[in-house]
Amino acid sequence: MSILGLKKKQPKTFKVKVITMDAEMEFSCEVKWKGKDLFDLVCRTVGLRETWFFGLRYTVKDTYAWLKPEKRVLDQEVPKDSPITFHFLAKFFPEKVEEELVQEITQHLFFLQVKKQILDEEIFCSPEASVLLASYAVQAKYGDYDPNFHKPGFLAQDELLPKRVLMQYQMTADMWEEKITAWYAEHRGIARDEAEMEYLKIAQDLEMYGVSYFAITQNKRDTDLLLGVDAQGLHIYSPNSKLNPNKSFPWSGIRNISYSEKEFTIKPLDKKKDVFKFYSSQLRVNKLILQLCIGNHDLFMRRRKVDSIEVQQMKAQAKEEKARKKMERQILAREKQMREEAERAKEEMERRLFQLQDEARLANEALLRSEETADLLAEKAQIAEEEAKLLAHKAADAEQERQRLEVTAMKTKEEKRLMEQKMREAEQLAVKLVEQSERRLKEADHLKQDLTEAKDAERRAKQKLLEITKTTYPLIAAYSTPPAPPAPPEAADFGYESASTRLDFKDSDMKRLSMEIERERLEYMEKSKHLQDQLKELKTEIESLKLEEQQQQAGLYNLRSELSNLKKMKLWKILMS
Repeated sequence: MSILGLKKKQPKTFKVKVITMDAEMEFSCEVKWKGKDLFDLVCRTVGLRETWFFGLRYTVKDTYAWLKPEKRVLDQEVPKDSPITFHFLAKFFPEKVEEELVQEITQHLFFLQVKKQILDEEIFCSPEASVLLASYAVQAKYGDYDPNFHKPGFLAQDELLPKRVLMQYQMTADMWEEKITAWYAEHRGIARDEAEMEYLKIAQDLEMYGVSYFAITQNKRDTDLLLGVDAQGLHIYSPNSKLNPNKSFPWSGIRNISYSEKEFTIKPLDKKKDVFKFYSSQLRVNKLILQLCIGNHDLFMRRRKVDSIEVQQMKAQAKEEKARKKMERQILAREKQMREEAERAKEEMERRLFQLQDEARLANEALLRSEETADLLAEKAQIAEEEAKLLAHKAADAEQERQRLEVTAMKTKEEKRLMEQKMREAEQLAVKLVEQSERRLKEADHLKQDLTEAKDAERRAKQKLLEITKTTYPLIAAYSTPPAPPAPPEAADFGYESASTRLDFKDSDMKRLSMEIERERLEYMEKSKHLQDQLKELKTEIESLKLEEQQQQAGLYNLRSELSNLKKMKLWKILMS
């Protein structure tokens, strides 16, 4: 075996991993492949035809570089890892995205890359523009806004705004989502590719869009500056400001760019203007700057020429594709609208069916209630009829009772009148008796006075007679007449007895008269007392009659009220039945 046979055989292939903005791919490449071979393979895999905007970027030390298409892959300063990692990115940016980006895949890749640069704050974007761009990004991802499907919090896992914007305002994630959703709802009907194009149209007006920055120093002064390379030309910035350039050199005004190791020379097309020179300390960075200048200048000149047949075909195909997709979207929108209308009609019919079922159920329940109510009303009517009969009977009894009470009241009034008349007569009789009693008392007093005077006169007469008799009787007997024969004792006794009898007679009359008067007075007193008792009894009876009359009137009033209530109840029950 020869020494050459003992040597290891060199591998004929090597592995490559290509990372795009939305996918990762691995390829097995031949050792002799140039950068163009790998790049074409990736473009064919992705389906990209606008290849002039893109490149394969790799990391080398503290910077990055683009894979050169004319050199073999392994002959360049690519990493020695296995697989070798490349990033498929946009190397050059169009001036007007709507005119230059033809394919949908091209738009999509640009959209993803620019969106990432804005979120990573490689491109400065104001808060207002950030919210608007986020709304288009949401439209591209989720389609039309549907409040029934897109509930609050559906954007919680999406990165839509730069951290600088989030930190600038004291707002919660829900508040940011509300702002984004308000704009998102306005984009209804915009397709994904259209939303991405709108995103790029807004982003291309940002100051840092498509600009590659490099640190440089100016000749003589050794001042730190920034060089910006983009689709429109070269720009010189101060280190602290990447938005507004201090000086710009458009591609149309540059006659030549020369490079000698660390020194760059920009010669304006106008020979009267000064040549601008700057320095870059890193050779690798200088090569990168030169690549970007050449590529951007070539694209700048290419835009101002008539499109090649390939580009014209691509644009025609893209136009046809857009028209076809637009037609499909319109058909889809019509179908969607018809489906939504059908669903709404179905929902309306179901709602109407449920409503009719509810109405039928309610009608059945109402019918059952009506039947129950009819039975109940029939029972109530029968009860009301019986109650009406009972009330009529009670009303008749009450009417008879009222008539009886009225007759009783009339009788009571008549009896009251008679009793009052009797009382008045009794009072008059009592007054007369009192007057008669007073008159009798006066007569008795006169009689007593006359009796007393008669007794006094009799006593005086007796006294005077005795005196006369004692003085004159013996003389008269002696001189005037002969002595008479002595009277028989019976006569003497009789004569004396006669006088005494006469006196006793008068006394007995007086006594009898006094006794009669006293007796009459006592009788009068008894009669008067009896009349007083009768008067009291009459008053008591009259008071009881008055009380009984009041009770009868109250009973009559209650009876009338009861009759009125009975009539009202009867009328109400008749109305209810």
